[in-house]
Amino acid sequence: MPRKETSYIVVHCAATKPDQDIGAREIDAWHRKNGWIGCGYHYVIRRDGTIERGRAEHAVGAHAEQVNQISVGVCLVGGLDASGKPAPDFAQPQWSSLRRLLADLCTRYPKASVVGHRDIPGVAKACPSFDVKAWCSDGLILP
Repeated sequence: MPRKETSYIVVHCAATKPDQDIGAREIDAWHRKNGWIGCGYHYVIRRDGTIERGRAEHAVGAHAEQVNQISVGVCLVGGLDASGKPAPDFAQPQWSSLRRLLADLCTRYPKASVVGHRDIPGVAKACPSFDVKAWCSDGLILP
């Protein structure tokens, strides 16, 4: 189903440990196992910085229940430390790719707010294990 509006760009983490190098294919399999039609994120950023397509960008996502109908979902692989606790353990190429992808998405969806999954009201998760709004306001993405 096509998305009619884009009010949010939601940044997630895969909640994987540093030694797990997965991508959109593995997340697609996890989500299908949950009964979904496929990867709920529109984009997945691997540890090496490769940006992979998950769900078609124009489609409604399955990544943040409260805003799926009005958002694009971006997932960084990682987000947990070796002991399984939330940590922004993302590799430098991931940060660079996230910066480029968000800049591109913000150009195409200028009215959309960039938020972390944890910033959505009603979400009780640490995802994506860092403060997206602060990261963006440091001049990396937004003016």
